[in-house]
Amino acid sequence: MISKQLIIINKLGLHARAAAKLATLANEFDCSIVVKANSKSVDGKSVMALMLLAAAKGTEIIIECNGIDEAFALEKICILINNYFDEEE
Repeated sequence: MISKQLIIINKLGLHARAAAKLATLANEFDCSIVVKANSKSVDGKSVMALMLLAAAKGTEIIIECNGIDEAFALEKICILINNYFDEEE
């Protein structure tokens, strides 16, 4: 298992569209993906679960990946988050 701590930097936080992008990306990988924030842990492959984190801009999250393609999954997820979920700021 590998993990990385990140900060949600996009203006709207982990809102519906961002959660959908993250879950869609996460579902491309075979490894399990867990997202932790605000003392909660959720399945990174579930849009609804991600939205329940209520991760606003500035929220510290931890991404945990466990499985055969964990390193690639974590890299791609970090790129998405650090790229403001591909949204204009």
